[in-house]
Amino acid sequence: MAAIIGSGGWQVEVLEETRAQVVELDTGRARSVDRATLPREAREGDVVVDGRLDPELRARMAREVAEVRARRAVPAPPGLNLEGSPAPPLTARREQ
Repeated sequence: MAAIIGSGGWQVEVLEETRAQVVELDTGRARSVDRATLPREAREGDVVVDGRLDPELRARMAREVAEVRARRAVPAPPGLNLEGSPAPPLTARREQ
């Protein structure tokens, strides 16, 4: 495993065959690194600190994102139909 980028760890954004895009937690800067820099078991969304996966930090970050999204959500007004219109009936022309 290579040296760790940034002192605050990073989050894995995209995994490719030989490269990975990570975001430094302390600066928010995205970087491309060799995939070998990551622990073998790393997946997209994982947080890596000191060369090891940190599942607790990943869970905390996921909770924080969910809370922000919930606060920003706009409730649908009462009576608004979000189901959409029914599919148009098939005709003989469409069946052919």
